[in-house]
Amino acid sequence: MINHNELVIENLTKTFYAGDRRINALEQINFKVKSGELINLIGPSGCGKSTLLRCIAGFEKPTEGRIKLNGQQIDAPGVERMMVFQSFDQLFPWFTVLENIMFALKVTKMADTTGKRKEIACAYLEMVGLAGFAGFYPHQLSGGMKQRVAIARALSVRPQLLLMDEPFGSLDAMTRLTLQEELIRIWEETKVTIIFVTHNIEEAIILGDRIVVLGSNPGRIKEVITNKLARPRSPESKEFNLIWEELHSLLGFKQPECARAEKNVTKLFTDDRELSFLPHL
Repeated sequence: MINHNELVIENLTKTFYAGDRRINALEQINFKVKSGELINLIGPSGCGKSTLLRCIAGFEKPTEGRIKLNGQQIDAPGVERMMVFQSFDQLFPWFTVLENIMFALKVTKMADTTGKRKEIACAYLEMVGLAGFAGFYPHQLSGGMKQRVAIARALSVRPQLLLMDEPFGSLDAMTRLTLQEELIRIWEETKVTIIFVTHNIEEAIILGDRIVVLGSNPGRIKEVITNKLARPRSPESKEFNLIWEELHSLLGFKQPECARAEKNVTKLFTDDRELSFLPHL
């Protein structure tokens, strides 16, 4: 029986050309994401995580294979698929926080009057804990606050799928932990499906229902780990550490017990993002 309320990726291959150089970014990617799941993608730099998100978003077309949402093939961007990026500069600097969200509602035609757009924008600002900052401009906000606004803007158009390309990667450890907790709360409240790219093993375990591990050259799925740990998830628990060591091994690291002891290490890869450009609202 086919479940149309899911994302289906079938035999996805994506090839780029840079002059005479052929770059196999992704090869034979196959997996499904059920409605309401929170999926993490993790892997080394250059394994195609961002490229995969761009294909799902409709900004890149597969060289081979196809992607379907709700039984319909994805051929272009759509309001049912929204993205949040790592950059703090994804908001329009000339708009206030409130106006950034209202603009998204206007261009997507999700609300037909200014009053309705304002009402919806205020509701989502309250959801992300920024109700008191509606009149602020992006330059007046911290990095974490900017990411909250970006999440509110993406959710305000009520997408089925939220694509998050390492949105907390440039934040300090405390802000990152706070936003991880907030994301879980928002996800449970909205029931939106989330695909979340990260380079951080702990973040993947804290957030994901399933963790998709990608290898590189070309980008392929090495393993899909089901994460059944109850939330909230403690990095100090034995079960958490077992998953951590499994991921650490899959990603090709040695002596996981030594690396695990480095509590201040939050990023295990450096993403060169040479193919990371995406248009956005």
